[in-house]
Amino acid sequence: MQKLFYAALIAAFTAPVAQAGAIESACLSSGRKGVSRAMCGCIQDAADLTLNRGDQRLAATFFRDPHKAQEIRQSDNRGHEAFWLRYKAFGTAAETFCR
Repeated sequence: MQKLFYAALIAAFTAPVAQAGAIESACLSSGRKGVSRAMCGCIQDAADLTLNRGDQRLAATFFRDPHKAQEIRQSDNRGHEAFWLRYKAFGTAAETFCR
């Protein structure tokens, strides 16, 4: 019985965890035509390469509120301007890798 407990404990801590990132989750729940787990996963991979977690959380809000992207893009805030440059790099990466 004790061996079974230890085997289950080891399996629980060594099993890969499938956890969607902020972009992937937002993509999957967007309801847009052509959405698939593979496509949203690829977009998340591009986000992981180009955006930090905070950037990803902000970018994920654009799926629910596309107008927010426009507000960020037109903002005079230096932080928003820097984010937008990273976001454009993310868009280019996603477009290139996720066709």
